[in-house]
Amino acid sequence: MQYAITKTKVGWVGIGIEDGAICYASIAGAKEDVLDELAGRGATEPARASDAAPLVALMRRAAAGEDVRVNGRVKITGGTAFQRDVWQALLAIPHGATTSYGELARRVGRPGAARAVGQAVGSNPVPVLIPCHRVLASDGTLGGFGGGLPMKKTLLRQEGVAV
Repeated sequence: MQYAITKTKVGWVGIGIEDGAICYASIAGAKEDVLDELAGRGATEPARASDAAPLVALMRRAAAGEDVRVNGRVKITGGTAFQRDVWQALLAIPHGATTSYGELARRVGRPGAARAVGQAVGSNPVPVLIPCHRVLASDGTLGGFGGGLPMKKTLLRQEGVAV
């Protein structure tokens, strides 16, 4: 896997790139942490700037709160069938909207599996582009987020969500 890193409004972000698409994103925040996380995922060499530029731009726009469409620029190869169903359902959450883990469980045909959905959301390999930050606890609180709750608040506020 090749990689690229960029500074965004929410900190340093790294992307793993395979076959011209993003297959992994690190939102660790600090540049060194992003590089370590990418290396731990098997990133071996920087992508050519010309190849990475449109993908980096996509990630930067998403991290800035813009409404973006992944349109084949994200490639998910891992995860269980259930996880992939959850990740696909995340893509259907409109920009500027939120849903709950329980509602997401209903959308994937597993009512009552909110905790399992939460675990699948937490293992999302491409956060921000697959918008796991749009999922809240049933009581309206933020729940969790791999990049930390301050980053989740920032991402939601940038989309116009009052948190």
